[in-house]
Amino acid sequence: MAATDARAPADPIAAPHARRASRPEVEFPYLNRELSWLEFNARVLHEAKDERNPLLERVKFLAIFAGNLDEFFQVRIAGLRQQVEAGKVKRSPDGRTAEEQLAAARERVLELVGDHSSIYVSVRRALAGEGVELLDYAAIPEHHDSLRQRYLDEIFPVLTPLAVDPGHPFPYISTLSLSIAVGLRDRESGERAFARVKVPQILPRLLEVGPSQFVLLDQVIEANLDTLFSGMEVEEHHLFRVTRNADFEIEEDEADDLLLAIEEELRRRRFGAAVRLEVERSMPEATRALLLRGLGLGEDDLYDISGMLDLTGLWAIAELDRPDLKPAPWSPVTPPRLVPHDEDEPADVFTAIRAGDILVHHPYESFVASVERFIAQAADDPDVLTIKQTLYRTSGDSAIVQSLIRAAERGKQVVVLVEIKARFDEEANIVWARKLERAGAHVVYGLVGLKTHSKTLLVVRREGTGLRRYVHIGTGNYNPKTARLYVDIGLLTSRPEIGADVTDLFNNLTGLSRQRTFRRLLVAPHSLRSRFLELVEREIGHAKAGRPARIVLKLNAIVDIAVIEALYRASQAGVDVELIIRGACSIQPGLPGVSDRIRVRSIIGEFLEHSRIWSFDNGGQRDWYIGSADLMDRNLDRRIEAVAPVEDHDAQTRLAEIIDVMLADDRRSWQLQPDATWVRTETLEGRDGTIDTFEVLKEDALEHGSVAGSPAPVGAPAGSLDPRA
Repeated sequence: MAATDARAPADPIAAPHARRASRPEVEFPYLNRELSWLEFNARVLHEAKDERNPLLERVKFLAIFAGNLDEFFQVRIAGLRQQVEAGKVKRSPDGRTAEEQLAAARERVLELVGDHSSIYVSVRRALAGEGVELLDYAAIPEHHDSLRQRYLDEIFPVLTPLAVDPGHPFPYISTLSLSIAVGLRDRESGERAFARVKVPQILPRLLEVGPSQFVLLDQVIEANLDTLFSGMEVEEHHLFRVTRNADFEIEEDEADDLLLAIEEELRRRRFGAAVRLEVERSMPEATRALLLRGLGLGEDDLYDISGMLDLTGLWAIAELDRPDLKPAPWSPVTPPRLVPHDEDEPADVFTAIRAGDILVHHPYESFVASVERFIAQAADDPDVLTIKQTLYRTSGDSAIVQSLIRAAERGKQVVVLVEIKARFDEEANIVWARKLERAGAHVVYGLVGLKTHSKTLLVVRREGTGLRRYVHIGTGNYNPKTARLYVDIGLLTSRPEIGADVTDLFNNLTGLSRQRTFRRLLVAPHSLRSRFLELVEREIGHAKAGRPARIVLKLNAIVDIAVIEALYRASQAGVDVELIIRGACSIQPGLPGVSDRIRVRSIIGEFLEHSRIWSFDNGGQRDWYIGSADLMDRNLDRRIEAVAPVEDHDAQTRLAEIIDVMLADDRRSWQLQPDATWVRTETLEGRDGTIDTFEVLKEDALEHGSVAGSPAPVGAPAGSLDPRA
């Protein structure tokens, strides 16, 4: 266990009290999904505030919060605005109209953005104390000459000032880009004018002026605007940033070529409607009004920012080579069953799987030494006949894709379902789809109207006089980069029924099979919802009969109405319900007579909690499941998802140990209260904050595994709306 000396800050960022609608659409308590997600981002922000975290870790969380909020506006706020513009009056399950949700979200965002700016000021001061300085241009006159020359050599050539006047219409402003609004006066005529200068995204946001000393690129441009407007006097300049709708839907049944349709929609995304305008607090009203008018936005879409605009730019600071300001680097270990007996030869993954199921837990255990090794061995093994895999998101230099290409080139049957509708990864997935096709792989794009989100891999191998199927089913993407930052579970198995189910699933995805029932797998949108509800009803029956009855669910989100209603009924019947939910949670725990047996926790910290684990006590015969699905209507009804039972005793024991650690956590854990506020467990229970899930699981991995690779990098978001999974 990891011990800490300091206690949690006395003033944690907490949610406002639940706002119950007067005319709810459901007859039981339901917390609004959008507001619940904002409270998740508040918990992310608290990690930036918590002075017990290493300083560059706090910087990382400032950047993560900003990126999360950007995506929230691009997708969720954009969706609500579309409802309003379309005149839709359907209420959310908690009884709010789209207008009411927009107003409530704005109220909370304003609070969070204010906190974000305040915490940035504090963190910036602390950085300066450690020799990392974010300097204001005006405060460093000794560097002005060298910065002017650098500007002329490297920055000026890529700038394009765009005037706004009767002869120059309001320019298109790309999403999430920084721009400078420039107020000008003609020195000869005295007439005033307005122009926009885009801060180039191809250049680094932070310019180094000395060892660990940085100045903002936008400030350097602002200081040299005279070079862009000869004969004009620069009267004022202010930074602003626009966010646009980034969500889109394809009419798949009308598209002759889905790939081409996606590419066309990606081009259209650049021109999505504006949904947010962020401006420096010093910007005058007239300039704000001009921008709002040009963008088609109203006052409620405007956000004043105090201090640095767009804190996603802080990633450059978070990634500095200052190990003294970061958590100790973590090197994933090789899973014990895959540790090679001979240091010069990698383990035989097929032999290891035949000996029994293998549960792998990333990033504590190496993705490279397990999943990547499995695919690489399959690609090179002459006895392997077929490899079939779903790819939702993978990295730009994916060893997995290279193995699939190598297998295809060697004549194996390689079938890959590339989900080209994975939000914000569409372009990358199109590139991989074409590379795989050129290598001879069969590439398909899934079923019309359904996004394929399952994480499944099937290898068919000739052994003796027959064939054996080897399967990997996971909770996370086949992405070696995020596998070192996201907490996920994978199951490697050669159980015949699981292999047969995965074979049938791929036949559904690639052919005309319409199989709806499976032997062991729970598959959305066919059986997953109904089977989950049956499992809840079974626990209710056990509770009523006096047998052990308990449900434990670890998820990214739980918002589905039927699922929440079922869990309320389970609580009322005497079933204990433990929920570990990273993000949006619409269930309200601890309400007498409704949900008093339900407890909700959330764990935020060094790695992104991304695994989905289910446990049902089943009268003492505990059942375990892992898979790709969260309990959201989109996952249950509009996606292809796969959830697998975990039947191996050792694997079940391992899952139980992981869950027990998380339920005991008093360092990274928050608990949702009956009034819909979130409180740190250590504050709520008066504990000393010594049980840190991430540290405990690292120690467990080191005790049982073998160090497999280089330390995990600073990187990916600690959370995301999609949830990028």
